[in-house]
Amino acid sequence: MNNTYQTKSSREIYRGPFFSLQEYLVKFPNGEEKKRIILEHPGAAAAIALLPDRRILMVRQYRKAAGKITLEIPAGKLDEGETPEDCIRRELMEETGYRTKKLTHLRSYYPSFGISSEIIHVYLAEDLHRVESSGGDEIALEPVIIPLDEVKELIESGEIMDSKTIIGIRELELVRVKDNTHQ
Repeated sequence: MNNTYQTKSSREIYRGPFFSLQEYLVKFPNGEEKKRIILEHPGAAAAIALLPDRRILMVRQYRKAAGKITLEIPAGKLDEGETPEDCIRRELMEETGYRTKKLTHLRSYYPSFGISSEIIHVYLAEDLHRVESSGGDEIALEPVIIPLDEVKELIESGEIMDSKTIIGIRELELVRVKDNTHQ
């Protein structure tokens, strides 16, 4: 397969506070040219915040795109110049009021690379300590603590449909299985 794809032109068609929309004219290897509109996003970080008793710190919040209140792991957009690790440390504080002393990268993935450049970096956060939350700019966000087994049941039942939460929990289970086979 000839992989010679060429961007012939690009223009910004919208700029919002968290992302922009770019229109590209792409020349394909067969010579055909097609327009592509891409949501350009700086990326995000998320964490499975695991307490020693196998409970997970999560957040409930209203998501307009889903049209409902969701249950998901803490996460947020990377600020300019911010590393994914710094981002999730900040988000944990703002969303849950906890700090972590131990972060382990689980997976980075594109949630929708057909239309978006966003990459989400998912971590396991352990050695968590409750501190005074800075609050950030979070509106109507409720931190909750739920047993890991219950989170898995909510995923299996289809109540939790958030990709970063599903992927994070699945990756946590893979790490646990791998750790058990090396003992």
